[in-house]
Amino acid sequence: MQPNKSFQKSSLIRKKQAIRMKKDTIGLSKGLSQRITFLEGQLSQAPLPSITSKRRQLCSIEEAWNLPISLEMNSRQQQTAQMLPRQVTKQSPVQGPPPPYPHSQLSQSPIPAKRIKEDGTGHQEVTQNNSQTSAQNLINISESLNQRNFNAMPESNKNSEQSVVDTFDEISNDIYKQNETIKLERLSHDALSNNEDSRYDYIGADSADLSTTFKIQMDSKQLMAAVKLLPIDEPPVHCTVLQVNAPPPSPPDCPPQKLTQDQLLPPTPSVHLENKKNAFSPQLQEFCLKHPIAVVRGLAGALKLDLGLFSTKTLVEANPDHSVEVRTQVHQSPDENWDTSQGKRVWACISHRSHTTIAKYAQYQASSFQDSLKLILPQDESDKGFPGSQAMSDSDSKDSVSNSNIVLKRKKHKINSKMLRFGTNVDLSDEKKWKPQLTELQKLPAFARVISAANMLSHVGHVILGMNTVQLYMKVPGSRTPGHQENNNFCSININIGPGDCEWFAVPDAYWGGVHNLCEKNNISYLHGSWWPVLEDLYKENIPVYRFIQKPGDLVWVNAGCVHWVQSIGWCNNIAWNVGPLTARQYSLAIERYEWNKVQAFKSIVPMVHLSWNLARNIKVSDTKLFELIKMCLLQTLKNVLHIQEYVKSKGVEIRFNGRGKNEASHYCGQCEVEVFNVLFIKEQEKRHVVHCLSCALKLSPSLQGIVCLEEYRLSELQRVYDSFTLHRTQGLAYTQ
Repeated sequence: MQPNKSFQKSSLIRKKQAIRMKKDTIGLSKGLSQRITFLEGQLSQAPLPSITSKRRQLCSIEEAWNLPISLEMNSRQQQTAQMLPRQVTKQSPVQGPPPPYPHSQLSQSPIPAKRIKEDGTGHQEVTQNNSQTSAQNLINISESLNQRNFNAMPESNKNSEQSVVDTFDEISNDIYKQNETIKLERLSHDALSNNEDSRYDYIGADSADLSTTFKIQMDSKQLMAAVKLLPIDEPPVHCTVLQVNAPPPSPPDCPPQKLTQDQLLPPTPSVHLENKKNAFSPQLQEFCLKHPIAVVRGLAGALKLDLGLFSTKTLVEANPDHSVEVRTQVHQSPDENWDTSQGKRVWACISHRSHTTIAKYAQYQASSFQDSLKLILPQDESDKGFPGSQAMSDSDSKDSVSNSNIVLKRKKHKINSKMLRFGTNVDLSDEKKWKPQLTELQKLPAFARVISAANMLSHVGHVILGMNTVQLYMKVPGSRTPGHQENNNFCSININIGPGDCEWFAVPDAYWGGVHNLCEKNNISYLHGSWWPVLEDLYKENIPVYRFIQKPGDLVWVNAGCVHWVQSIGWCNNIAWNVGPLTARQYSLAIERYEWNKVQAFKSIVPMVHLSWNLARNIKVSDTKLFELIKMCLLQTLKNVLHIQEYVKSKGVEIRFNGRGKNEASHYCGQCEVEVFNVLFIKEQEKRHVVHCLSCALKLSPSLQGIVCLEEYRLSELQRVYDSFTLHRTQGLAYTQ
């Protein structure tokens, strides 16, 4: 062994001498030479790797494909791209960092073969960091993986050609996880956590923080045994799907970071699609999931979508007598909202509801446009300083005023009393009536489709109008969709059919608590009320607002929890629906809003308990965070079902098995409108069988006499689903350090 050591030592000395000779010949600077000497000294003392040391496990190719590029690697790519010769592009001035969004600490991977732009004053075209060849190789790998997974999937689950890869897609999970350890490169909690994500820490906390009695590690038999130990003196009327003993959700405080004027008006994330390959690139979904809101421009052209199928003319020809909900509103400028009686700006957005048919609204929409054409000449002659005032025309208005009066009132900061009618919530769910329209939307990439295995809302098992079905909006200039978050914080898709534009306003999810407080300050209910924010009020409260134009053919992606409000600039139609990416963040925001809706006595039209049990039946979850959240919901609801049944039996009430029909809608209490899962209470003598929750049933009859108790699922079935829902572990690859 001694000769071997001396040989290694002499080799090391010769290598050092060779390195020094090379340094002298290339003439390195003194500082660099000192740094090299220091590193050589450190490396010479470093221990050699041992073959007995524990090997790190690499994740599978599928997981690696969905992992975001780390901050370090992303910065290296940017530096490399800057060193390479390239064309000088015109850059817009830097506006400072964006507001603190959930993704602000993480890298934003570029979208290959696309021009990523930011809407605002001066659009900036961002050059690609990755070469075309590398991007194509990644896309080819993804396509081969998609095909392999699809072929291995049972026939009953093959909903679309890309459903499998999207079902188990973890892109946004890695983006939004706040306490995640990424394989290959460990990231600390501090590097990933922020104000937004800290609100959900308690939901998916480690099992050590849970109650000592109920844990997600329990099987159904252990759970049943633990429930039998619970007291039945008091009725178990309250059930939460959050962590055991977790406090009810409440509106969060806004992030404390003081924003600059530029940050209060951030540029809107926007991507321009050039062809079909761009639209189906996995990076498009990643781009959308990174931002509170995003605009996908040129979608219709890239996918060759026939938007004419959704034009007013085609709709009238297809189903002229189809129902349209109408909202009568006051026409106002997009950034203003006036109280005509008090002559001041307010938050309350007033509209009156009625109904008509597609044919009748089409006639109104057309006559409104024709009347505007008659005003173009007077507008050019007498009102050049107020572009677009012809949009104030409404043929059915009784308060028609001249353009000069409009300008006069604008100067006095008072809004005119011109009324308009907005055709909203046109239901396009009937496949027989709207087959060509719904078929055309199948051209969209899987993550944006109405029905997809990757969409949580496709697993509800029944129709939720406007959410897992398409709705159409028929607009004249000034039609307003007031401020709101989507139902249960699900993402939404909105496509402008044209021919006119729409103007959008949006606030990131991290600031929704601030918007809520301003609603309360203005005596308007955030959930039940109709409101149009005063922009100056938002800026004073340090709340940033995106503002952008949606042109015909543009798709707007509204991410989970984003607050937004919209006004049409011209005559146009829009189509919209909701989607639920299978990510921990989406599910977390949905159940949080589900619980907050209970506190606010507001109906959650997405039955999150029913949906969670269907997800457990239908999918395999490999993301730990998402698994823990769903499993906790199953634990809490199964515990509640068992506890209610024990209480009902103690009252001497028989539980009758009722079952569920195919595609039967979820049940809600007829009194308080909370979701009622599995155990239904119905008044025996009622002609109309109205479902009640246990709490409302006890108000009708404290002893439950005269109340029928029905069971939807056998306990054995619920136990089987609960026990079968386990974390799906993907096989990793060995890695030698």
